Amino acid sequence: MTGPVDRDRTLEELEHDRWPAPPADATRLVLTVHALRQKPIGELTIEDLRLMIGQDVGLAHLLPLSLEVLRDDPMAEGDMYAGDLLNTVLTRSPVVWSETPGLAQELGAIVSESSDLPPDLVQKAKGFLSR
Repeated sequence: MTGPVDRDRTLEELEHDRWPAPPADATRLVLTVHALRQKPIGELTIEDLRLMIGQDVGLAHLLPLSLEVLRDDPMAEGDMYAGDLLNTVLTRSPVVWSETPGLAQELGAIVSESSDLPPDLVQKAKGFLSR
């Protein structure tokens, strides 16, 4: 695992990167991502984590938080379905995991110890573990 996560800071603060305002015709997803970058990461919900990680935003800070959630409940659910956070985390690029081997090892342990995953997540977990 990486170092301690400062849950009182926003992604903008942690990354020292303020994005420009979204365009006037931005989609709801773009508007949501922009807004969530300004929310303290300790206040992000499971759905917020799922959405941001699915967009590959703030991974260095959000993957450790997601693994904390998944350690307690691999089937943690955002707004989509049971296990949607795990699905999103498992499907990040192999490059992400090669750059964070400690987190990859932790995720591997989580899925290896989870005996009640549905078949689709079992397949994704097997794919992750075979990397």
